[in-house]
Amino acid sequence: QVQLVESGGGLVQAGGSLRLSCAASGSIFSINRMGWYRQAPGKERELVASITSGGSTNYADSVKGRFTISRDSAKDTVFLQMGSLKPEDTAVYYCHAFLARFGFSAYNNYWGQGTQVTVSS
Repeated sequence: QVQLVESGGGLVQAGGSLRLSCAASGSIFSINRMGWYRQAPGKERELVASITSGGSTNYADSVKGRFTISRDSAKDTVFLQMGSLKPEDTAVYYCHAFLARFGFSAYNNYWGQGTQVTVSS
């Protein structure tokens, strides 16, 4: 079994900052990449940022320059530092990992339960 446990969501005023954390645990053999997606009410889930095992990062255009993704590979943990938050950043943020479990050759997608981020104007 694999679990992704998120923390750090909450309510913040526009212009403020929040830091999300996500720790992966379980029978993990190898993590290819981890990242964050978000889903606002009435909208599809979208990629916010991702980071590969080699440290390459990818950001949605809407968050470039405001959000920073980082990773502690030794602890299978990913962070999302969010700054200059806007009301349109309000959404449920989901941690994602593309990983292989011990005893399995294939990589699969795993998701956290989601954490609410609300930005007030």
